Amino acid sequence: MFDQLQIMADRYEELGGLLSDPEVVNDTKRFMALSKEEASLRETVAAYARYVEVTTGISDAEEMLSDSSLDDDEADMFKEELKALKAEKATLEEDIKILLLPKDPNDDKNIILEIRGAAGGDEAALFAGDLLAMYQKYSENQGWKFEILESNVTEIGGIKEVSVMISGNSVYSKLKYESGAHRVQRVPKTETQGRVHTSTATVLVMPEIEDFDIDIDPKDLRIDIYHASGAGGQNVNKVATAVRIVHEPTGIKVEMQEERNQQKNRDKAMKIINARVYDYFAQIEQDKNDEFRKSTVGTGDRSERIRTYNFPQNRVTDHRIGLTLQKLDTILSGKLDEVVDALILFDQTQKLEALKQ
Repeated sequence: MFDQLQIMADRYEELGGLLSDPEVVNDTKRFMALSKEEASLRETVAAYARYVEVTTGISDAEEMLSDSSLDDDEADMFKEELKALKAEKATLEEDIKILLLPKDPNDDKNIILEIRGAAGGDEAALFAGDLLAMYQKYSENQGWKFEILESNVTEIGGIKEVSVMISGNSVYSKLKYESGAHRVQRVPKTETQGRVHTSTATVLVMPEIEDFDIDIDPKDLRIDIYHASGAGGQNVNKVATAVRIVHEPTGIKVEMQEERNQQKNRDKAMKIINARVYDYFAQIEQDKNDEFRKSTVGTGDRSERIRTYNFPQNRVTDHRIGLTLQKLDTILSGKLDEVVDALILFDQTQKLEALKQ
């Protein structure tokens, strides 16, 4: 382990020199790649540097305690210091084990978040709107930027489907576990007899993909320009600004008419098509490695759920880790940290256990 840490520390120092090299600075693609590599090493190298300091401190304290000329006060001082350093060493060793776990290369990326109302009609669309508001509030709490790229709103204010760009520090690492079917149990506003209904909405979290992360052949894209339309199909723009992009090998399609500017719609559509195509091939690759893997989003059926939101009991249950919290109102207000932290810890624990086998 420590040989690996020293190699990482040496590489981190090397990267510092490379990133100040004018030739590298002028090569945007290489500079960005090296900057990401340096950032990915920073926390581990810092923990290792502190570990070296602590182990040196332990040796120094033990050496001082072996000095027979120490008086009682001095001996007590060094004993206390030694106790504190040994406790810190144990903590650092556990932290370093986690830091050395294989990292998801997308953890530091921004995301494209897609939410769709699934089983349950209007109530499912309303719940999708609640999830959208929850993630928006959580993003605000994290200091992230939250930008709606495209949305399809129902007549009663629900969400048929919405795509959002969330930008900031380590967005994907915190929200990647949100992909799946979310189930709600509550009395709908349209229910006259007070019966609890069950509905679902699906969430998909995809990392934002830069041009150098995926190589889509422009020849594989069909781009159509057309007039944007409003509710009922009426034309709302005399200039053709709406953009439709189809990735013909996969059939993945994105339509964008949120902006009044054609180029802005094209840019937003490309962000989404890049993310969807990347996700499409990533799922195929994962299927090769894990024949038991199911689609992240699934069909939206009630049985394919990762989390249940029970309004009558103010309860949220994450079925993957057996976590139940009587804090539905708190969680829907955007305070997701307890759920996110539990999912991250569970994932780390599973990976540590796998390494022991």
